[in-house]
Amino acid sequence: MQHDEVIWQVIRHNHCSYMAKIETGKFCRNLYNVTGICNRSSCPLANSRYATIRDHDGVFYLYMKSIERAHKPNELWERVKLPRNYEKALEIIDKHLMYWPKFLVHKTKQRLTKMIQMRIRMRKLALKTREKIMTAPRKQGKRESRREEKAETAAVLDKTIEKELLQRLKGGVYNDICNYPMDKYIELLDKEPERETETELYEEEEEPEFVEAGDDLDEEDDMEDFGGRVDYNDEEIVEAGDHKRKRKESRLALRKLEKYEPVVKSKKPRVLVEVDREDADEQQKAVF
Repeated sequence: MQHDEVIWQVIRHNHCSYMAKIETGKFCRNLYNVTGICNRSSCPLANSRYATIRDHDGVFYLYMKSIERAHKPNELWERVKLPRNYEKALEIIDKHLMYWPKFLVHKTKQRLTKMIQMRIRMRKLALKTREKIMTAPRKQGKRESRREEKAETAAVLDKTIEKELLQRLKGGVYNDICNYPMDKYIELLDKEPERETETELYEEEEEPEFVEAGDDLDEEDDMEDFGGRVDYNDEEIVEAGDHKRKRKESRLALRKLEKYEPVVKSKKPRVLVEVDREDADEQQKAVF
């Protein structure tokens, strides 16, 4: 048989797992406590006849306990769903707690009012846009700052080294050294397109050939003898084509080699050659 006074004496003076003692007073952590204060009239364990309000995801229920169901722990509490309308919910509480103590009826209505107000404030706060405070990891921030400092110092050092080397190259310190890195040499070539075009034009110029004056006159005499018609042998034509092809291949190979050389060749001096003919007073001039 359940005896409320004996239960309260044990809980109050010995030990209760739901009791929370702080400076302002003693509170109860039991979910069925109607006031949240640890006293004789509000304790759900020391009262065989008890009522309270609980919230389940925005839906309020009226919980009632009676001494007739004390021997059935699984059916100890009777639950009644309350409507969303505040006035109708109060009517249902009055209907089910008609002959209960007035203190318990008043505290139940007061708990319902506080819980409805709390739900209204929660909805308003959910609709407002608030700033979300995020914690930044301290170690990661320090690591990134150190990496940025190292990258900045490395970039400044590379730029200073490059400037110093270019100044030395322009000053003529490395005249005798020809093993420059190819990537830097290509960058310099890209920066100076005019210089490259001049060298290409100079390379495309054909080299002049020297021909004796007597041979030309004999060939002209032979042509006059045969009536202006000269027949060449097929072997001579093939040899001339092979000679031209070899000259073209050698010229292309020289161009490829000169592209990889860092120092651009200086232009050759021009030489003026005069060729006198025996039959005519005219003079031929060849510029090299």
